[in-house]
Order: sequence, then structure tokens, then C-alpha cells
Amino acid sequence: MKTKKEMRRIKHFLMFMAGLILTGLPLKAQYEETTDKTSSPYFFIRNGDPDTECFPLKATSAEVSISGVIADVHLFQTYRNEGKKTIEAIYIFPASSRAAVYHMVMHIGEREITAVVQPRDLARQNYEAAKRNGQTVSLLEQERPNIFTMNVANILPGDEVNVEMHYTELLIPENNIYSFVLPAVVGPRYTGKDGQGRNTDPWAANPYLEEGVTPEYSWEVKVQITAGMPIKALHSPSHEIITAFKGRSAASVWLKNKEAFQGDRDFILEYRLAGNRIETGLLLYRGKEENFFLAMVQPPVSIRPEMIPPREYIFIVDISGSMHGFPLDISKKLMKELTGELGPAERFNIVTFAGGSATFASSPVLATGENKAKALAFINSLQGSGGTELLPAIRKAMSIPAGEGFARSFVILTDGYVTVEKETFAYIRNHLNDANFFAFGIGSSVNRYLIEGIAHAGMGKDFVVIKPTEAAKAAKQFKAYVSTPVLTGIRVSYKGFTVNDQIPGDIPDLLGARPLIFFGKWNGDPAGEIRITGNGSKFSTTLKVSGRKPAKGNAVLAYLWAREKIRILDDFGDYRTDEKEQKEEITALGLKYNLLTRFTSFIALDSEIRNTSGEFSTVVQPLPLPQGVSNYAVGSAIGKKSLRFYGSSPAPNRSGSSEFTVYETELTDNLLPEMEGKTIHAFKPVTFKGGPDALKNFLKSNVIIPEDLKIQGVHGVVFARVFIDSEGKVEKIVIVRSLNPAADREARRVLKQTSGLWQPARQNGKKVKASIVIPVKFQVRKTS
Repeated sequence: MKTKKEMRRIKHFLMFMAGLILTGLPLKAQYEETTDKTSSPYFFIRNGDPDTECFPLKATSAEVSISGVIADVHLFQTYRNEGKKTIEAIYIFPASSRAAVYHMVMHIGEREITAVVQPRDLARQNYEAAKRNGQTVSLLEQERPNIFTMNVANILPGDEVNVEMHYTELLIPENNIYSFVLPAVVGPRYTGKDGQGRNTDPWAANPYLEEGVTPEYSWEVKVQITAGMPIKALHSPSHEIITAFKGRSAASVWLKNKEAFQGDRDFILEYRLAGNRIETGLLLYRGKEENFFLAMVQPPVSIRPEMIPPREYIFIVDISGSMHGFPLDISKKLMKELTGELGPAERFNIVTFAGGSATFASSPVLATGENKAKALAFINSLQGSGGTELLPAIRKAMSIPAGEGFARSFVILTDGYVTVEKETFAYIRNHLNDANFFAFGIGSSVNRYLIEGIAHAGMGKDFVVIKPTEAAKAAKQFKAYVSTPVLTGIRVSYKGFTVNDQIPGDIPDLLGARPLIFFGKWNGDPAGEIRITGNGSKFSTTLKVSGRKPAKGNAVLAYLWAREKIRILDDFGDYRTDEKEQKEEITALGLKYNLLTRFTSFIALDSEIRNTSGEFSTVVQPLPLPQGVSNYAVGSAIGKKSLRFYGSSPAPNRSGSSEFTVYETELTDNLLPEMEGKTIHAFKPVTFKGGPDALKNFLKSNVIIPEDLKIQGVHGVVFARVFIDSEGKVEKIVIVRSLNPAADREARRVLKQTSGLWQPARQNGKKVKASIVIPVKFQVRKTS
């Protein structure tokens, strides 16, 4: 017999299929997916068409219910078409990297349509078919474990469409502090192309509002906490909040200043229970076909080993454009604290990266006072600009020879605004050897998927630092984690309790004061016990199963178990070579447990044909830049010393003119050659012969606006890294951020002609190779 819930799902699915059949749509309709010609973020430019709604998203809010260690989140998005043309709205938004998305519903007026889960390709095909057929349809897809795309098609003029999404996640306390994070905005991602020149992540081609511009949608969050124990302290390090307690163990939280937009940074809520206790024990759920458990074990008091081997640290610091200003200021403060924690017998080195990479010293140096002072001078001289070539920098850092007798740790500081997460995880896992990898997320809205994944693959720990005042605390926590692992050699055994599918199968060493957590399925009756040992059997504890009763309120354990299984299989990858088998397994999990995954999507379809003309405009919702992130992250405006140059089209006429705008860095974004700390102030960057005016005249005479750009009305920026040899000649040109093929070709053509017109960089008076990033803005304007 099917449960009522399962019967409802079947009913909704049959209604959905009936809608496709009645409207004459093929179940596997062929469609042509259209994507931007660039995979890079760009600044929003209003198209000037007053009949088309440019900002369809009007409101987004979250209602959060925290019960014990489990958070259940309801996200609400309101789309309204205030224009005169039918639109398709596309919105890229974040959620927790651990979110188990299990439900979606779409509201159109009084009608409510519950979404169904389908294999991703089929869901996309059905969405495209319904869109062409004039039906209002919504599609939720996963781009990354923490990044989703909401597509809503055929929003008619005057329509208001509300989409509701539910997810659950497990809250894991650390140092006796519970932390709930609601990501608010996706930062601009530095993207790449595959071996055939195709965009690897078209979703990243998203429009952004310029720094300081407030979006036209509202953002709100409300939280209800039922802790089960008295709450000792509750606060938000990210937002001003109002708190209303209901007894000692429950509280309501909401934003203090609702009028001001506060959705440009992650919402973080932290609380501590009385007596610094954390919830431990065993949660059980008995389902119709499967039973699930969640075990939480209090960690032992950290025991410092009698002999700690000297350590060697390789710090990898992101100085790309998105780190310009406030985020890099945090990194500088954090590096001061991290190096300050090093003892004189320890060694360190620093690798910085943007479009290229540079090294503080040719080999790790001892952490003497003199060397730490030189390192700080090196760090404080850095400016943020250029691309984010993360993986080459990690390869470079991990190729530095290790010192004999030293335990090595790699430490990366970045906002994580890249799309090469899986490649990074795989490289770290395959080249880690006996080292550890720690990751610090820097800023108000970091890519937590990357930060957590690096730590997971590197058998280390992740941290997030949102402001400079947190740097000292984070540095001390890091030093404690590195020096004193809490629990090693962990083993779990079951006596009288039949268990299968324990996750994780092999439990890694426990770093820091956080509980040991694992999931599993169980059969029969809840009886017997679970025994956990570690530290060479010096630590041992037992969880009694007998006498515990499964609770219906623990039904979310099925979602959490499946999400953790997917997290191990896919998010961080198990690095299997059989991708087909992996896809099939993840798809089966998504369909069975009604979850959003990389290979399964939610689709909600209104059976009514509402857009009879079949005409619509696609509008991608512009996003705000995360708090503290400057325009350098996208590239429209590159600084106070920006220069504007003009070029002419092949056939100028009196009725209109084309403008070619180049924004130039301060000529400090150079690929520094490897150097010892003592030589860092002897570097002179590459400059154009004759100075800025000469470059201005050269571009004015040689730049041609491509016809493709004039026809398509394309606006945006090409970022090109120009490599200059020791003779001032152009060695190569790399497009680090693309606009479209025609613009890329024109940027290459003009910049190649600058060969021989550069004053080469100098190191200690000697001519050396260097590079500079030149952002080239294309903007076609008509004037009367």
C-alpha cells in the first residue's frame, strides 16, 4: 500500500504528464538551449525598452525553523511582470552547501502547482516545450551544491508568480557554538572554457549591478529556534537583529532594519546553550520501507601530543579583482595574525595569485622576526585586480619541495569566486601526500562549497572570516586545529543493532571541538548499542540504542541521509572514473528521495495555455555585488586612474558614432618573478612607452568596433593579460574574461600591435618578463 504522501506525489505527477499530453507537447520534446556567448559576469545595462520588465524579482524571503540540530528552511520568491511584454525570468541564487532541497510549489493567483522531480535533461526538455507552448512553468536546477537557477517562463503582463522552495540541513556545533548560515547572493565567478573553447559554466554569465547600487527587490529572514535546552547567548555577526525569547529554550529572530536592503551578504546566526552543552545522542526514524538514524558523540577534551613535529606552512593568497579593497584588507590582517602565531622553528612561504602567480621566496624560510616582517611588507604591498587562476596557484604551491622532518600544511585565503571546484578537489586529493589543506573564506558572501570542499579533500578544516576584527580569533583557532587533533583512528562498531549504509563509511580524524556525527540505515527493532573508539583505544564511548523510540518528527533523516550520500558521491567527488555509473546512482537517489541534485530538477507546470502568441523576452535578474566586493570583480570600472580612449568604426557616419572604452589598471597587476623576501621592493612594473597619452593615441588610431557588436548591441568588458618579455615585446595574450568572439579577436589584434612599445619590467635593475591585465570595455552608443 502506498502512503498518502506517495499517492499525492503520484497524483501530481500524473496531472503534470496529463498537462503535457493535453497540450500536445512531446514528453521528450527537442529543444535548443540558448546560452550567452560569454561565460563571464557583466554589468547590467538597461536596454531602454520600457515595455519589458527588467527586474522581475520583487521579493525574496526565508522562514527558518530550527529544532534541536536540524534547520528547516522555506524560501519564497515573488516574480511580478510590470511591463507590457510576456517574459521568462531567470534568477541565480545561493543556499547552504549542505541543503537537502525536497519540495517546491508554484502559485499563480489562486492556483497552486506542486513541482515534481525529474531527471535534469528531461525536466529541461519539458520546460522548454511548455515555454514554447505558452504555459506558465517553473524549473529549479542545481548548478553547484550551493548555487541554484530558478527559471519561470510565460509571466504575462500584470502576473504575479510566487515560488516556494523547502530544504533542510544539519547544524553542527563547533567550540560549543551553533551557527546557522543563510547565503544571500552569488558573487561573480571567474570562469573558463573547455579544450574546445566552449563555455564550461554558462550560468555564471550573470548581470550585476555596480558597486553601491541597491537592487529593486526586498530581502527578509525570520528564524524560530526551539533548542530543547536553555539558550545562553544568541547574536548575529552579519546583521542587526531583534530577538524575542519564548521561555529559556526558544526564541524568534528577525532583521532590525527591514527598510534597508540587507541581502548583499550571508545572514549568520550564532547561539550557545547554557553550560556550553551541545546536543548529543541518537535520533531514530522508522519509515514504511527504510529506517534511519543519526548519531552525535561529544568529542573528548583535546590532548596535546608530547611531541609535536615542527610544521611548514605554504600560504596561498588570492589577490584577484574580486578581492580588491575590503576582502584583501581582511586577508592582510589575517596573514599578520597567522604568521604571528608561527614559532621560530617553523617554516613558511607565500604564493599569491590573480591572473598569474608570484612567490614570496624561492623556498620556505624560517619564521624568524625578520622574515615575518618581510612577509608582511610583501603582503601589504599587494593590490587586488585581474582574474582568479586558482588551480595553477595550487599546483605551484604544492610543487614547492617540502623540508625534511617538517609536517606540511597548505593554507588558502580566497573568496572562492571560481567555477573549477571539482578540478581543485581532485588535484588536492591526488597530490596531498602527508600534508593537510586548510581553507579560509574571505568576505561577506564567500563560495562555501569551494572552501568546505578544499578542507574536505585536504583532510583539514574550513574557516570563514567576514571582517578584519575576526582575524585574530580565526588565527588562534587554526593554530589549535593544526597542533592538536582531537580524535584520530576512529572506529565504530555495532552490537545487537543491525546497520547498513553508514555514512561516512570511514570516519576521518576529528579536528577541533565539534561532535562526531554519522548517519545510517537500520533494520529490525532498535536494540543493542553503538561503540565508538579512537586515539588508539584511549577514547571509548557507547550510545545505548535499547529503550530509544523512533520519532515521526525525525522523518527528515531520510532527506539528510540521502543528501550526505550525494555529498560524498558528487559534491566533493569520490574520484571514480565511471562517470556514467556515478550519474545513475545520484539520479536514482534524487528520484527516490525527492531531492534536487546535479542530475535531478524540480519542475512545476500550469496546464493552462496562457501565452497564446508564443512571444516572450528572456530576462536574467541582475544581482547586487556582495558587501565589500568592488567593481573590480566584474571589470566595468577599474580604479581612480582609469583612462578613456576612443576608436572609430570602419565606416563612420554623421548619424551615429561608436565608442570604444578602455579601462586600464594602475599598471601594478604584474606577474612577479619568484623572489626572496628581501628583494620585493626592487621591482618596477612594465609601462607603455610615452606614457598613458601615447597609449591613448595608439588605441584611438587602431581600434575598430566589430560589426557583430554593433548589430547585436553587445556591451561589456574583455580582460586580456598581455605578457611582455624583457625586450618590451608582446610574448602572448591570454583572454582572462571573454565578452564574445568578435570582441576577443579585436582585443587580441590591437594588443598584438603594441609589441615593442612597452618599457619592460625591472627587478633589481635587470630587465625581466612581466605581464599586465588590460580590461577593454566595448560599448556601442548612438548619438543624435
